[in-house]
Amino acid sequence: MRLFVNVKRRSSWRGSTVAAVMLAASALVPAVAANAQAVASQAPPSQPPWLTHELRVCADPNSLPYSNEKREGFENRIAELVARELKAVPRYTWWAQRRGYIRNTIRAGLCDVYIGMPTGLDMLLLTRPYYRSTYAFVTKRSGPRIASFDDPKLKRLRVGVQIIGDDYANAPPAEALTHRGIVKNVRGYTVIGDYHEANPPSRIVRAVANGEVDVAVVWGPLAGYFARKSAVPLRVVPVSPEVDVPYLPFVFDIGMAVRRGDNVLRDSLDAVIARRQRDIDRILADYGVPRADTPAAVGLATH
Repeated sequence: MRLFVNVKRRSSWRGSTVAAVMLAASALVPAVAANAQAVASQAPPSQPPWLTHELRVCADPNSLPYSNEKREGFENRIAELVARELKAVPRYTWWAQRRGYIRNTIRAGLCDVYIGMPTGLDMLLLTRPYYRSTYAFVTKRSGPRIASFDDPKLKRLRVGVQIIGDDYANAPPAEALTHRGIVKNVRGYTVIGDYHEANPPSRIVRAVANGEVDVAVVWGPLAGYFARKSAVPLRVVPVSPEVDVPYLPFVFDIGMAVRRGDNVLRDSLDAVIARRQRDIDRILADYGVPRADTPAAVGLATH
């Protein structure tokens, strides 16, 4: 459940599935028990975990395609790859990515690395990016093909967008549509959702499949993964333009993140990314992640 806003105002998360968590405090209720258990069972060690052959990973337990407790997400697979390279064992702190996620996990000493964070975030120490993705238009393959926010068809179609709060100003697609006077035919789908359900942010993709909306604008990894899983054939097309005026980006670089000051771990992660970029690209391709960069080994997944 990752959701990004204007970089100048920081990034905000799902989302993404992966930045600063900008979600309502009320969304914490379904995950309180699981989060409390994570805190109680995982006290921080007395020395850096990469010296004790343990890579402590902060992750959401219910947020495919990124991660879940069954370790089925692409961030789980990348974490395992990184741990092997560092001759370590991955150990997870599971915490729903809601308000306070960074404060209650990595800053509390419960874990040491996020596998996916936008590189513009200044509250953590970021690695080099290992992929760049983009928002995408999701439609039925039998429906209209939309590739641009300037497509006049958007004025008459039912359009779904991801939202965080009660207004639409915090999501780049909603802002882009608003700038073009496309408001009355827009429906918001919260990135929070019902945490008792599996992968709650996927509802916006299901809304396209079941006909609630004609087109949805969805963060790329979420769009690509759940479009592949859909029983109804769906089309995923990266949005255009990549940056709207005056400065509203739809493309984001994603890297790994550690606590500020953890330069040794950050440098080790950078080295792993450099050595294993082709393997990381293959993992991302397996999950249908739309790419706005040029992967080292695989091309853009098409739908």
